[in-house]
This record gives sequence, C-alpha cells and structure tokens, in this order.
Amino acid sequence: MQFTIELYETRGGGCPVREFLDELERTDPGDHAAVVAGLAKLRDRRYHREPLNKAVDEGLYELRHVGKLNTRILWFFRRGRRIVTVHGVRNKGQALSRTDLHVARARMHDWIERNG
Repeated sequence: MQFTIELYETRGGGCPVREFLDELERTDPGDHAAVVAGLAKLRDRRYHREPLNKAVDEGLYELRHVGKLNTRILWFFRRGRRIVTVHGVRNKGQALSRTDLHVARARMHDWIERNG
C-alpha cells in the first residue's frame, strides 16, 4: 500500500519543509540524504512505526534521524493514503520543544482548514 508525501505550503506560497530540507542539504548533506531516504520510506506502510517514525501529539508524527543533531520532520495522515509534512527541526535533545509542536499543530490545522 503506497502513500503519497505532500509538503505543506503556507497561504503565501512558502514551503517550510522544503526550505528546511534545502538548508539541511547545504549544512549537512549526509543527514539530508538520510532524511530524504526516510521520507521515501514513508510511502510504504511498513515504516509507519518506530524506530523511523513515532506518534508525538494530536495526530502528529515525527520522522526521526539521529546524527550529530537529531533531525525530525513532523507530519500527519490524510484520507486517500496521503502524508502531509508540516515542520522540520534539528536539536540535540530527545524531546521536541513546545514551540515546535505548536508550529506543527498550527500548520496542520491550517492545511486541514484550507484542504478539508
């Protein structure tokens, strides 16, 4: 069962996850390659659990890559076997900050409001 991966776009046409990935490619090509490979794996339902993915909050999940810094892409499911990525973050700790969760939740709600 294949899923499609979509990148959230802001009302103004920005794409925060694309921008995050572009910056990651410039600063850490190895981690970038691992995260892109992880996103490709998300298309396959077998990878929708730990250790690659983990439920984090109110319908949000994280794609995780552990390197020098922990790299995460936050995403959610939608009907029609769709996965929508909404936020990317790197940190040294294991926990996501409240700010990052708030940003991801707000983007998820914005996407749902505009796309159903």
